[in-house]
Amino acid sequence: MFESLSQKLEAVFKKLRGEGKISEQNIAESLREVRRVLLDADVNYKVAKQFIEDVQKRAVGTEVLNSITPGQLIVKIIHDEMVKLLGETKAELRFSQNTPTVILIAGLQGSGKTTFSGKLANLLKSKGLNPLLVAADIYRPAAIDQLIALGKQIDIPVYSDRTSLGMGGAVKIAVDAIDHARKNVRDTIIIDTAGRLHVDEEMMAEVAAVKEQTKPHEILFVVDAMTGQDAVNSAKAFHDRLNFDGIVLTKLDGDSRGGAALSIRAVVQKPIKFIGVGEKLDALEPFHPDRIASRILGMGDIVTLVEKAQERFDEETAVRLEEKLRKSQFTLEDFLEQLREIKKMGPLSQVMGMLPGANRLPANAQVDDSALGRVEAIIQSMTNEERQRPSIINGSRRKRIAMGSGTTVQEVNRLLKQFDEMQKMMRKFSKGGKRRAMQGMRFPMN
Repeated sequence: MFESLSQKLEAVFKKLRGEGKISEQNIAESLREVRRVLLDADVNYKVAKQFIEDVQKRAVGTEVLNSITPGQLIVKIIHDEMVKLLGETKAELRFSQNTPTVILIAGLQGSGKTTFSGKLANLLKSKGLNPLLVAADIYRPAAIDQLIALGKQIDIPVYSDRTSLGMGGAVKIAVDAIDHARKNVRDTIIIDTAGRLHVDEEMMAEVAAVKEQTKPHEILFVVDAMTGQDAVNSAKAFHDRLNFDGIVLTKLDGDSRGGAALSIRAVVQKPIKFIGVGEKLDALEPFHPDRIASRILGMGDIVTLVEKAQERFDEETAVRLEEKLRKSQFTLEDFLEQLREIKKMGPLSQVMGMLPGANRLPANAQVDDSALGRVEAIIQSMTNEERQRPSIINGSRRKRIAMGSGTTVQEVNRLLKQFDEMQKMMRKFSKGGKRRAMQGMRFPMN
């Protein structure tokens, strides 16, 4: 996510931090480079221009010029202005006091509307709500089948009516679904409307008619983040007709540039409410402007990382492992258990992207999502005794483990060395030497 944008910005910041003295001239030069980076990332020209002007106004003040660390202060100013650009605060969904709450989903074909509808229903169900999915895409039969299949996966009912296909059918399906929801005690309705390959009048008229008849409490516009400026242009066209309440950026996990994310709110003046970060039905995150700005600027997103861990880690397992850490009894068996918990958090590349300094990795460095699988295979190829006492693993045992796991002796050696270093660090903690242990740690990306 934002890999290309983050790395280019880091190159500019590195130069800024290296300046012995900051002047209006080198501030202006650095901001020109930032502007060029933003335009390369497909950020809207007017948005990029205004952003640089806002940063420059604050950056040339005496507070920055006389600061002991002016380069770092400018980076903070850029961060603060980026948070403003992205919306400052998390925007919540609006729910009606009188059920059911109606949520209308709109967007172009291929933007991920149907999948998002399933993800949103899954998220709302996890919050204790009883959603109903509505298949109102009457032009693409596969969309109805897809929504029904998604509903089965997450055990959420889908309202559909294949007899109401054709002109006016979507409106009838949506209206009938509201009545169905009331009779079946469903408190939230998610209406998946039809998309087109491009914005056209017929499509707009139909979505507007559904809006008119259902009076939705929330209209969400779904757009593919990887389409950059096209995403912004289609958002504006939809907003002019529908006046939607919020934006959903899908496929953000594959967007290395970030142009749509940085432009879309400023252009349509509506908040981004959700981001899609993967294909699985739980790969949906609320949009936090401050956290996304931190990710873009290489500061990481530890808060989201901790939240993901809390959601997916087994609490009883975590308590037991913590007790073992305190007593320096952490074994390779425990390490394997911990790896399996980490795998629940999603692709390793996403997890790594939330760590501070991830943008300082070389441009050609790829996070190997299969690395955890190889480590798991290595540990599983060990005997119980070897997992409990790695010190007994001699040369012949290492060869056997490598052959059994389909890896190399070098990979086995690397794992054992890393585990040994980790155990030494844990012993420092257990002996009360927390400060010494922290001083001995080296963040691998710095």
